[in-house]
Amino acid sequence: MTLSWSTYGQKSIDELMAGYNFKAPFISAKYLYKVQTTSVVLDAREKQEYQVSRIENALHIGYKNFDLNQMKDLISDKNTTLIVYCSVGVRSGKIAEKLIANGYTSVYNLYGGIFDWVNKGYAVYDDNKKTTDKVHVFSKKWGVYLSKGKKVYE
Repeated sequence: MTLSWSTYGQKSIDELMAGYNFKAPFISAKYLYKVQTTSVVLDAREKQEYQVSRIENALHIGYKNFDLNQMKDLISDKNTTLIVYCSVGVRSGKIAEKLIANGYTSVYNLYGGIFDWVNKGYAVYDDNKKTTDKVHVFSKKWGVYLSKGKKVYE
């Protein structure tokens, strides 16, 4: 008999994301890895999460205090390819929808967020631009979706 996370009452990232119907298309970690140097990567997590680790060159836009006016200052061309991520893809999906609703034409949500990125073996960076294995997981509830790296809760 094969046991899965759902056997223990916990969903996989796939099961979690199936519960959401975002308007922004998803992009995979593998595809982001290929296009990250020609796209703008936006981190929709809170500052304390971003400070622990982030995808290389990601710009912090936050979630609770996300400001579309800030985006106008950061990205003047609404045709720029934007890839938004958070921990698993829920907050970033909501931010991506706001961007699309405000005229940004090439917006993608990173499927599975930074957790899937790290789970697939891609690097994350700390405030000193050095690779790290630490990832802020917000809480134990969300931390179960991160299977690689060191979980940080504070």
